[in-house]
Amino acid sequence: MGRPTGFLEHRRREPGYRPCGERLRDFNAVELQLSAEEITNQAARCMDCGTPFCHAFGCPLRNIIPELNDLAYRGHWKAALDLLLSTNNFPEFTGRICPALCEGSCVLGINDEPAAIRQIELAIIEKAFHDGILRPAPPKIRRPEKIAVIGSGPAGLAAADMLNHAGYRVTIFDGDPKPGGILRYGIPDFKLEKWVIDRRVRLMSEEGVEFEMRAAIGDDISARFLQSRFNVILLAGGARQPRDLNAPGRGLPGIHFALDYLIGQNLRNAGEALAKPSVALAKEGELPADTAGILADNKNVVIIGGGDTGSDCLGTALRQGAKQVYQIEILPKPPPARSATTPWPLWPHMLRESSSHKEGGKRFWGVLAGEFIGSNGKLSAVRCVEVEWSPPEKGKPPVMKEKTGSEFELQADLALIAMGFTGCKKNRFIADLNIEQNERGLIPANDDFMTSAPNIFVAGDMARGASLVVHAIADGRKAAAGILRRLSR
Repeated sequence: MGRPTGFLEHRRREPGYRPCGERLRDFNAVELQLSAEEITNQAARCMDCGTPFCHAFGCPLRNIIPELNDLAYRGHWKAALDLLLSTNNFPEFTGRICPALCEGSCVLGINDEPAAIRQIELAIIEKAFHDGILRPAPPKIRRPEKIAVIGSGPAGLAAADMLNHAGYRVTIFDGDPKPGGILRYGIPDFKLEKWVIDRRVRLMSEEGVEFEMRAAIGDDISARFLQSRFNVILLAGGARQPRDLNAPGRGLPGIHFALDYLIGQNLRNAGEALAKPSVALAKEGELPADTAGILADNKNVVIIGGGDTGSDCLGTALRQGAKQVYQIEILPKPPPARSATTPWPLWPHMLRESSSHKEGGKRFWGVLAGEFIGSNGKLSAVRCVEVEWSPPEKGKPPVMKEKTGSEFELQADLALIAMGFTGCKKNRFIADLNIEQNERGLIPANDDFMTSAPNIFVAGDMARGASLVVHAIADGRKAAAGILRRLSR
């Protein structure tokens, strides 16, 4: 333990954000980073608990957090890096965009503010890159087996990284123009700048991982082709089938899925938005032909969905110069502090404000979007109604009912549906492999993450359903371990 009284001497310190007026003029990262002295002080706050719930309960990757904090406090950066990479392939991603489930179960958080675990994790990996501590380390021995990874998102990247370091020849296939999956095509640059992804992909390439981009599996490349050339196939293509809103007026121009909108701005930032969308993306439905044209400039925008994707749309719309932005959520407003229904060490149910919420817009809680209103053949408003939720009966979900006389309209030139995802998109490749799927289109797997087809594995959202990046990385690691066990038999 670095300093036994550290948590008494130092308060939790957040890095903060760039000034609102400045950051709304660009799409650069909004969050600042703590100084070296501040990181040392924050690491000193860790109590080195006898039972570290942050590690065993909170973190899906099982990061060895107390020891990491102690090493950072003492300035043992190489040892801290080695320990961090033993459980997390990409701390530079989770250190920026993870909601820090570990902090929700920090013992210090029972009656104080939790340790700043995410910031310490980010400091360790960024110092490693900056000081040249982290260098390409290709395996010294190559095994003859070849492994194909379908999908370059966090699950596919994590599995490929693990398998490559084990000595196997790994090729990642993806229909997108560049690697990263949802990290690149979906998450805004102001949360995760894409040079961070490029830096990691460059390192993986130098270590021997091959990337085949603009290669749409099922269209450009067949199942038979891959099975004839690879010993193992890992499916890690994500679950991007958006949940739609079946409401009157849904077909009006001006109504789009949130991810299509976010992808368009990602491409615009990369200088690719004016180009015709790739055939691979267009075939898979990831990028409609009009994605580059979905803009919020000088428009009234209504975002349907109160989660992270909706928040990302809010920040993007404000940067595009929207006139007004409304975000509506059907669930009631969470309490300002941890709810009694989620006691420590559970992830606390409470009101959260993202950086985008601090920038502008108006949030509505307990509101249902019931109808899209048109004028002159295009969207002009969203008709809404307030709802109330009755306490659930035992074993049953809560019951929602509309409040009589609570109807109102929000002016809208653009409506973005950010209601989550229902499962995997349809793909001929999966059908050709004759893999079992459940009613949601997700792919069941055994304890080794192998599907119903021999030597075909699955990881991430394709098996779990849409979830956090940290879960995808953890699943990719577990799937890689399952593949290693299979190949060693």
